[in-house]
Amino acid sequence: MTENPLTPAARRHISRMLRALAPSALRLERSCRSLLRQRSYDAAQIRAFLAIAPGAATRLRTLNQFMEQVEYNGRRLARLNVPPSEVNEVLRELGALLDPLLAGRFEPAREQLHLAIVMALNQVYYQVRDAEVQTFFSLYRAEREASDLDDLMRRFVRILTQTFRARAGRLLLLDGPVTGKLARPLFIEHGKADERLIADPEMRGRYASYWSYPLPPTALIQFAFPVRYPWLPRELALLVAAAERCREAIERARMEREMNRLDAEARRAEEQERRRISRELHDEAAQSMLALRLQLELIERDAPEPLRPRLAEARALAESSVAELRRIISDLSPAVLERLGLEAAVRHLAARFGKTHPASLRVRISMPSSSVPSHEIPMETQEVIYRVAQECLRNIAKHSQATDVNLSLGAADNRIRLSVADNGAGFSAETAGRKPMSFGLAGMRERAALLGGTLTIRSRPGKGTTVVLELPQTSARVAGNVKNSRTVN
Repeated sequence: MTENPLTPAARRHISRMLRALAPSALRLERSCRSLLRQRSYDAAQIRAFLAIAPGAATRLRTLNQFMEQVEYNGRRLARLNVPPSEVNEVLRELGALLDPLLAGRFEPAREQLHLAIVMALNQVYYQVRDAEVQTFFSLYRAEREASDLDDLMRRFVRILTQTFRARAGRLLLLDGPVTGKLARPLFIEHGKADERLIADPEMRGRYASYWSYPLPPTALIQFAFPVRYPWLPRELALLVAAAERCREAIERARMEREMNRLDAEARRAEEQERRRISRELHDEAAQSMLALRLQLELIERDAPEPLRPRLAEARALAESSVAELRRIISDLSPAVLERLGLEAAVRHLAARFGKTHPASLRVRISMPSSSVPSHEIPMETQEVIYRVAQECLRNIAKHSQATDVNLSLGAADNRIRLSVADNGAGFSAETAGRKPMSFGLAGMRERAALLGGTLTIRSRPGKGTTVVLELPQTSARVAGNVKNSRTVN
């Protein structure tokens, strides 16, 4: 409640004035109603004005009750789009109706009561406007902070349910366009035929009234109230503006999710193409090179002595080509990952690094029995982990000049964590985009994000680099709560 500026002495004088007006209260209300009708106010506006007129205080037990009534109806007038200047003008006209009843008495009390009413009305008016601003700020912040479409919907429906003081709220994504009555704003009362349009059966039939508002093309928001509560004009305007903000944000989130889906499909297609090329290289080129190497060895044995050095050189070149083909095949599609699983593939990757790079590599793999076994981790998750480890070791070999490398892989709290740290040259955040490693790890960061994970890189010049990948062990699933739609409470 707004702090009351009236002193105890002023309260006593106002109470005496109200007692003097009490016998004329009914006649005073009729005069006020007639004046308000002449100004063409509607029924809701007239009720709110009558509740803040000085004569209304004669029907209440205490002055505090009247001031609470002033604040409540001041908020209603704000939501009925009546500005403070107009309210003050009407209050002056209603106050003038007291002149013949009081005949010059209680002038100080009248002025103090009028000032108290005006102060309370102005304060609640700006409280209403501030609440509207806070609503849009909260919607903006929710859009910035939401992790995905479903989180965004949950945040939106919570904010708007609180804004409109509803008992419950639902935001639904439908399979098709909003049509029929649901395509326009609806106020629905309990027991009426339109109550069947409340989409969530858990909310339908339990409340006295409902609001339904479309978010074209395929979304709908509905609120439930414990009392009959038709929206006021300002509330409807706020609902329209907020719903448009929600609709745009949901469409952006949907587009982003569709782009992520297409990106994921592209990543899967890329992996499949890698496997196809890997198989063809293995079945065709690698086998041909092995046959060539064998033929050269046989020819070398039977060749005249002067030709043997040149044949030995050709055989060595064939052996080198076979080794390079095997490396390329392994990089394209690590067969060890499919055959033996994630742990063996990472160890195999580390072993290959140790054979070609002088740095000391320590590997620590800890997959507790309480976590998901590696063979139950989705293959796309295993592939991202393997690819990040592969990219990190490749960059260390090419660019870091590191002498110590630590690779750890573990699982805890339903998340898998890969960390690759080295004591190499490092780099600054400002020049990271120009580093040779940046493009490969940028692609890995995108892959991690598609699986609901994160990839972070910490580095400073001369202080080495640490790359940390965190992924959920299993992909999150969103279930539908209502037939042909998804509901967020």
